[in-house]
Amino acid sequence: MFENRPDRDAEIVLLGRSNVGKSTLMREITGHDFTTGGKPGVTRQPNHYDWASESFVVTDLPGFGFMSGVEEDRQESIKTDIVRYIEEHADAILAGVIVLDGKAAVDIIDRHTTEEEIPHAVELYGFLQELGIPPVLAVNKMDKVDDRDERLGDIADRFGLVPPWEQWRDTIAPITAKKGDIDALNQAVRVHLEDAKRDDLKKFF
Repeated sequence: MFENRPDRDAEIVLLGRSNVGKSTLMREITGHDFTTGGKPGVTRQPNHYDWASESFVVTDLPGFGFMSGVEEDRQESIKTDIVRYIEEHADAILAGVIVLDGKAAVDIIDRHTTEEEIPHAVELYGFLQELGIPPVLAVNKMDKVDDRDERLGDIADRFGLVPPWEQWRDTIAPITAKKGDIDALNQAVRVHLEDAKRDDLKKFF
């Protein structure tokens, strides 16, 4: 179980498959460098960043899915720890940001959708909803996507959101974290901070 969480009463978590750019996004949000790498599964423990001025923390949870050089049992253990972490801190988590690779997300979801299997990202989205945590889909690497609106509409559809995607701007945020283009995510998170009556935290987004 992850045990290094700072004692804070409000939190935003970043979730998603390995190598979708969560750590890069974490750096953009906080202005603080974290371990990143081209090798999937570099982040094995949560990265936390908290501010002294407010009781607030942003957490980058380990990626799930393929992890280079990590045994399958260990991968499953990390997934279990992620679920337990979210359950344990659900009351403090004001939004769960699921980071997707804009270019690959639809293909990955379709490849893992069967009668017996729900893709991890879709399952995680529903899990957050069940716990009362507002999910936000940060669709990253949009600079590599040509058919932007069509792709975002397809992503909306895969998560049970009726297209067009534009009507879900508090849930679907197209970003390119590597280039610092995260305004859409900041706006979406601010909506949920307002809903939680935490306007004091909007200055971080």
